[in-house]
Amino acid sequence: MQMTVTTPALLFPAISLFMLAFTNRFLSLAARIRTLHDQYRLAPDQSILAQIDNLRKRVHMIRHMQGFGVMSMLACIFSMICIFQEFELAGQLLFGVSLLFLILSMFYSFLEIRISLNALDILLQDMEQR
Repeated sequence: MQMTVTTPALLFPAISLFMLAFTNRFLSLAARIRTLHDQYRLAPDQSILAQIDNLRKRVHMIRHMQGFGVMSMLACIFSMICIFQEFELAGQLLFGVSLLFLILSMFYSFLEIRISLNALDILLQDMEQR
């Protein structure tokens, strides 16, 4: 099967949108962590510590999501370069690697979403106890 340079180019908008979404997640988590830090300094609470632990896990997950997204973008770029230089097999392999990195990024995104649900459970439990 012959692959043209436009095939890996189709991934660029998708990867870019994912990276933007991951960055937005990170920024909202950073703001939440800062708020919780201030709250904890004023009134230490076990619920806040549980939330902070959950947020720490999520920040690490987002770092992995972003890392694999960047690797996907780079593999996609190198795939296009190889195809342009008529190194078809290398281009196809790099495109496959790019897809693999994108899958890993999505997997971490799925895990991070699951962990974020735990954060909501912590808040709901705290409200029920009060």
